[in-house]
Amino acid sequence: MTLDDIRRLNIREAGSWPLLPKAVVLTLIFVVIVIVGGLLDWRDQLDTLDRVQGEELKLKEAYASKKAKAVNLELYIQQLREIEQSFGALLKQLPNKSEMDALLTDINQAGLGRGLQFELFKPATTEKMADFYAELPITVRVTGNYHDMGAFASDVAQLPRIVTLNDVSIANDKGTLTMETVAKTFRYLDEDEIAKQRRGAKDAKAKGKK
Repeated sequence: MTLDDIRRLNIREAGSWPLLPKAVVLTLIFVVIVIVGGLLDWRDQLDTLDRVQGEELKLKEAYASKKAKAVNLELYIQQLREIEQSFGALLKQLPNKSEMDALLTDINQAGLGRGLQFELFKPATTEKMADFYAELPITVRVTGNYHDMGAFASDVAQLPRIVTLNDVSIANDKGTLTMETVAKTFRYLDEDEIAKQRRGAKDAKAKGKK
């Protein structure tokens, strides 16, 4: 079929066209229908498909993460037990309220045992409260020689209870050494004190929101 034959085709007589022009026209109509259908109807479906595929990917990632945690669950439980044991061991180094007097005596005896002279040993009148423990600072001033002061600091560090020496300063007055420091010791709070701390924190948070 030549180009002239195609030009002579009449659209009103499409039913009598030769097979080749009919096939070409039908193919073009089909392509147009597909394109228009995609623009008018399939676009939303394709967008939905993309969204669902994105959700599927997120679900797969979440599954992989949870699966990894499940595989290592025993390891996590063991680590938690070790942390609890370590925390319990540290907690045992904190005296309770009834043991504080004995601890203060131990600190005092550690200095006297090294031949130091206490010029000041003054526990604070109020404790600094935290979540589960209270901190008690003790202002200490002692005189003696450098070796004995070092031995005293070592003895304090080896006490079964936690005691730290802070803000240490040593002055030399004609051969007499004077050390001033703040010894801090800690005790754990009893259940009533912990409950009071939590109520106070809750009330403070509520006031902050107002």
